[in-house]
Amino acid sequence: MSDHYYSEKPTVDSEERDFAFTLRGKSFRFFSDRGVFSKSEIDYGSQLLIDSFVFPTIEGDFLDVGCGYGPIGLSLASVEKDRVVHMVDINERALNLSSKNADRNSINNVKIYKSDRLVNVEKNDFAAIITNPPIRAGKQIVHSIFEQSFEHLKEQGELWIVIQKKQGAPSAIEKLESLFNEVDIVLKKKGYYIIVAKKV
Repeated sequence: MSDHYYSEKPTVDSEERDFAFTLRGKSFRFFSDRGVFSKSEIDYGSQLLIDSFVFPTIEGDFLDVGCGYGPIGLSLASVEKDRVVHMVDINERALNLSSKNADRNSINNVKIYKSDRLVNVEKNDFAAIITNPPIRAGKQIVHSIFEQSFEHLKEQGELWIVIQKKQGAPSAIEKLESLFNEVDIVLKKKGYYIIVAKKV
């Protein structure tokens, strides 16, 4: 199988780089590398998701599924430091970069660990789960993230997703509506949908 950003152990040669990026009005420095998603800059979908996210009023920790080198989880963790943000990915290179980026940006309220989707996530009372799902892994993988997320949210907890219309937003919404009682499109911009599904 050829390397993808959702490969467990990328075989492409490492070529680490670093760059600065502003998220939610705060400047971060990120290490990135070949073999991870959007290695050169924070992708537009993740930026939209980070900027659109509304912090829940309920107590509880967050989960970033498919965290990559960490822009979503770390940027949110830097805002509300009384919450712990769990950050999971299957890609070991991405997880190593996330840990380095947490240290580099002095963010301590995170737990970064390996998980295929949510398989290794033991906690099941998250206030929010946030994901820019691995579309190239296929619809079955993406929809299983939705199913597993429902099981790991507390009552009133929310799943926040970014997905492009051309990459399956309509079918994603249909799947979410089969799981959650409340599903809303909070933003449509340049072909991207920001969707929030609430467990009620």
